[in-house]
Amino acid sequence: MRPVRFVALGDSLTEGVGDRVGDGWRGWAALLAPSLAGEVEFTNLAVSGAQTRDVRERQTPAALELRPDVASVVIGVNDTLRHTFDIRAVAAHLDEVYAALTRQGATLLTACLPDPGAMLGLPGALARPLARRQQAVNTVVHALSERYGAVHLHTAGGTWITDRALWSADRLHPGERGHRQLAVRFHALLAEAGRATGEPPSPEPEFPAPTRTASLLWLATAGTGWVVRRCQDLLPQLLRLAADEMRHQARGTSARLDLSASAAVSAALSALPESHGTADGAQRRRIVTGAHRTTVPGSAPHREDAEVMANGVG
Repeated sequence: MRPVRFVALGDSLTEGVGDRVGDGWRGWAALLAPSLAGEVEFTNLAVSGAQTRDVRERQTPAALELRPDVASVVIGVNDTLRHTFDIRAVAAHLDEVYAALTRQGATLLTACLPDPGAMLGLPGALARPLARRQQAVNTVVHALSERYGAVHLHTAGGTWITDRALWSADRLHPGERGHRQLAVRFHALLAEAGRATGEPPSPEPEFPAPTRTASLLWLATAGTGWVVRRCQDLLPQLLRLAADEMRHQARGTSARLDLSASAAVSAALSALPESHGTADGAQRRRIVTGAHRTTVPGSAPHREDAEVMANGVG
């Protein structure tokens, strides 16, 4: 019997940033891999800074060559942190990626994520535009996860955001304990679906948490570089969005921004092709969206039980 092939696609979260082992990163996907079966071939294609376009253009072709039995696609935060953010493009990219992987017969793993503004503790006028973007991405991920029957992990809120022990120094990536929680929860869902037969990953850290000095040193080097790049790219637009946010708030018309974002998501999903071949030859179903809930008639049920860290994980 051949080994189970597990391929992970995504950005720094899946690459393992925050869970350092030796001179490199490990992360939740690597922690999950040995728990899938007796013998597993694991390949991590995730790259820090990747956007949905990168996953579609670069990582997916490499993944398809490996013909995975299980493929994880956790992506989207970096799209929200670019001035080029376009929810229609995000939806189109993810739709192509999910379709390609499931067409080969892979079990697809997906997750929604918390908004970076909340994680960084930004002021409301700056945080709300980012929250609106991340909510748009999450709505798309929910809808497409249902369309393709993905094993979906709800990781957008709850104690994950407030439990400081689960996060690394930068507040954007989990520490080892957080990565282990992701692995544990994904394993539980896969075991429920009959796709994981190994023992669950341990939730307890293998290594001591980084010292305050080490964390500050990391922030002063890699962290500073990240801030500089984001300031050059996103900050000018984010300031304009914040000014618009404050104008609407002063006029009492903030709801218009939410309605506009919801309409953009609906348009993005409606613009996707009506049908596409899947692993069993079935056609994809039209997506119908609402302000708070996205459903795909005739698709797999919404996984409300996929909570992480009691109430959620980011």
